[in-house]
Amino acid sequence: MSDEPSLNSALMKGLSCRCPRCGKGKLFNGFLALAPRCDACGLDYAFVDTADGPAFFVMFIAGFIVAGAALAVEVAYEPPYWVHAALWMPLILLTTIVPLRPMKGLMVALQYHHKAEEVRFTRGDSP
Repeated sequence: MSDEPSLNSALMKGLSCRCPRCGKGKLFNGFLALAPRCDACGLDYAFVDTADGPAFFVMFIAGFIVAGAALAVEVAYEPPYWVHAALWMPLILLTTIVPLRPMKGLMVALQYHHKAEEVRFTRGDSP
């Protein structure tokens, strides 16, 4: 058995927005701003580069949920536009803002688990 943490452990640490190494320290300083390092184990978060990954996955999932629900309501009830606005605006906010932070934490934890880093080419290397 190896000392390497399991993928399930990495997933849980990421979704709980905790340090991907120790699982104790906070990952974020603000809503989406990463802390410079773990306050429990000292892991430097400089390796993190999630880019737009979390936002893409959240928008993709939220779009599927909201568009599907709006289409189903339109076909079944044909409500006026103001009812659509009243129904779907809160759902859009709920399905995009709430999962964004855990998704970013998950991406950070997966980067750490898989030892992902930016590719650096030297003079002789080619893609």
